[in-house]
Amino acid sequence: QVQLVESGGGLVQAGGSLRLSCAASGRTFSSSAMGWFRQAPGKERQFVARINWSGGSTYYADSVKGRFTISRDNAKNTVYLRMNSLKPEDTAVYYCAADLYGGTDYSEEYEYEDWGQGTQVTVSS
Repeated sequence: QVQLVESGGGLVQAGGSLRLSCAASGRTFSSSAMGWFRQAPGKERQFVARINWSGGSTYYADSVKGRFTISRDNAKNTVYLRMNSLKPEDTAVYYCAADLYGGTDYSEEYEYEDWGQGTQVTVSS
């Protein structure tokens, strides 16, 4: 099991940047793939990005590709989401999640066993 705590959200103008952090505790973090999801008001939670255990493979939703970067520091038990060129439609609660078993449906919520509480990102126009 991995306990996750997100931070770094806030209010930013369109075109701006934010970096989200997800601090993990638990012995399995360094062997877990990690993902970021987001949920906008009135919408279902959607996949944003994923990184494998070593950081050697990353995946992105088409809507954020080229603007967002996921990374991790296993020595610090932390995964990051750098968000550039933010748009109002990026406004959402952002969640990090841990995939303890290395599933292949990386964009699906059911692949992830542990979730953080979320951090709000608001992009003003």
